[in-house]
Amino acid sequence: MTYTLPDQSVDQDPFEASLDTHEPQWVDSAPSEPAYAAHGVDPIPAGPPAVGGALVSLDDSAAGELPVPRIAIHFFCRHEETAAAAARASSDRRLSRATPKVLRGGLTEAIAIYQEQPTPPLIVVECLEPGLELLQKLESLAEVCDPNTKVVVIGASNDIALYRELMRRGVSEYLVPPIQPLQLIRTIAGLYADPTTPFVGRTVGFVGSKGGVGASTIAHNIAHTLAEQVKVNTVVADYDLAFGTAGLDFNQDPLQGVYDALHQPDRLDPVLLDRMTARCTDRLSLFAAPATLDDVYEFGPEVFEEVFNRIRTTAPFVVLDIPHMWNAWVKQTILACDDLIIVATPELASLRNAKNMIDLIRKARPNDAPPRLILNQMGVPGRPEIPVKEFAKALQLEPALVLPFDAKLFGEAANNGQMLVEVNPKAKSVEGLLEFALALSRREAAPPAPKTRSLIERLLKRA
Repeated sequence: MTYTLPDQSVDQDPFEASLDTHEPQWVDSAPSEPAYAAHGVDPIPAGPPAVGGALVSLDDSAAGELPVPRIAIHFFCRHEETAAAAARASSDRRLSRATPKVLRGGLTEAIAIYQEQPTPPLIVVECLEPGLELLQKLESLAEVCDPNTKVVVIGASNDIALYRELMRRGVSEYLVPPIQPLQLIRTIAGLYADPTTPFVGRTVGFVGSKGGVGASTIAHNIAHTLAEQVKVNTVVADYDLAFGTAGLDFNQDPLQGVYDALHQPDRLDPVLLDRMTARCTDRLSLFAAPATLDDVYEFGPEVFEEVFNRIRTTAPFVVLDIPHMWNAWVKQTILACDDLIIVATPELASLRNAKNMIDLIRKARPNDAPPRLILNQMGVPGRPEIPVKEFAKALQLEPALVLPFDAKLFGEAANNGQMLVEVNPKAKSVEGLLEFALALSRREAAPPAPKTRSLIERLLKRA
């Protein structure tokens, strides 16, 4: 007897989390569902595990990652290591919209529980049973599962024949320990990926530790470097709606941009998004800010989240120019970026703010690489500065890039609506930005185009 677990429709999710749910549900006492206690399922203790330890797996992928949709997920774990990985994954930013529960037990406990209550959209169950017994218990689980439930099995046997049999019977995925948090997250996200979306761009957020540190200028120049020197399609989104400078820096004055997208997030499709972008170069596009004070620009976090997810489908790299302010949508955007760059200057206020931001990010994103730090405007004449070594020690984070103070270069570029490389391609700051962009993109610089020789030069060479 075979069984099939069809694809889950999120719209039919009886466990759907509310729009205000942003934390995993930790089962720290008797669960609200009586079936847990009735069948002796031992819940995982409350709270995510402490940051640090062997389970940390940094994201080294150059592709972006979408969050898991608003679904309920039940993890049944037999080993402490698997339970810790599931708990760690449950607290991850990519599962912020989901409602995960981590429970001790395996197939037997899952079958007993779901005989008395509906199943969630996704069950991840760890099984220690050998092949034949595993298949028999999965048969029993299928009998109590709702038709739209997906099942991921974590098994001890690294057997390709067993894997094929499980896939044939409708199991969504089969994993073999040791399990890492990001492995679980990517497996779950892959089950709900939209097949009509060919890729998801990697989002790179730039934010200043205080006003005037040059975060916007650096963001725009990094985007230009990615597009023109690394040769990868890039989009810049200027989120500083009232005072954004991306239009000035790229010498563009588009009629539409981020503001229009925020006003109609539900209507954003590839055609409309293309209309709202200004083409700066063949590889670089701009979602400009209106940069006027005609409106107070009060949009909720859910609107920014929708636009964020739509924009990132337009190019392999999306550079977000995030304003120096603090509210719900700014915090949400910062925590949702695939890569986050904090730009600071060597001053005490900048150090304090950078430390507060880095501490928050480390706590909220335990499975991600730490943010990158750029120290800007080093060596301002006559200004007392915190040395780079002391700055890094206080933050416990080495700067990824240190840029010298160069008033002439940056001032001329800003006033002319040019990029730094267009003003002086041999400047140290330009070289540093290229190295940073290459590390960020995990690519090598594109080779220069071969020089075209004139007809006379070719004839002279032959002679």
